[in-house]
Amino acid sequence: MKPYSAIPIQPVPDPMEPIPTPLFTLTDPHFYVALGAPYGNESPWMLRRGVIEALKRAQARLQAQHTGWRIKFHDAYRPNRVQQFMVDREYAIRAAEAGLDPSHITPEQREQLAPLVLPFWAIPSDNPATPPPHSTGAAMDITLVDEQGREVDMGTKVDETTEASAPDYFANATDEAGQAAHRNRALLYDIMHAEGFHRHKLEWWHFSRGDQLWAWLERELNPGCNAIAIYGNAGLTTPASP
Repeated sequence: MKPYSAIPIQPVPDPMEPIPTPLFTLTDPHFYVALGAPYGNESPWMLRRGVIEALKRAQARLQAQHTGWRIKFHDAYRPNRVQQFMVDREYAIRAAEAGLDPSHITPEQREQLAPLVLPFWAIPSDNPATPPPHSTGAAMDITLVDEQGREVDMGTKVDETTEASAPDYFANATDEAGQAAHRNRALLYDIMHAEGFHRHKLEWWHFSRGDQLWAWLERELNPGCNAIAIYGNAGLTTPASP
């Protein structure tokens, strides 16, 4: 299990709502939907109301520094079945890279591949005490776009599972491109952290507010703090957006 999975959850009543556009921009088509991930009647573009309100404040901070820039979503809500689909896909990719049969991965091979998969992908779980972060409606994968709608350079793509995706990978860059990527990552972090979000240690794009990972990071950053999660599995029944 992930270390944050032991954090207790004491849910607060906070409904799921659509991410408001055009205040924010959404990736179209959604990458996992295009892959055939089983969302059913649920939409990936949903988050908790309190999380959206905090995002609106982060967006205002961004606008104060860069007129016309917006937060762009690559992903938000994932039902657990989608989490399972994406984790299985990642295992298949890693198996093929290792010369294994991706259509038949043995338990031993899965254990062998786990160090390549699980640092970036949360463990699927239907247990209400251990929901994957994206299944809570409190986690999101985001970047920034400029006034012309172009994604700003972050050095890697969202979901790139390499060491270059670590938030401070370009901190000591001496080339112009690396320095620009670090500035842009720092800008994204600053506007989000100012509104109470925490960032995944290995992914510059992943932020959350109120889930178990967030509470675990809150405790780590503030020794003596006993933060708990306020969002468990969202369990959506809301129809997908047309």
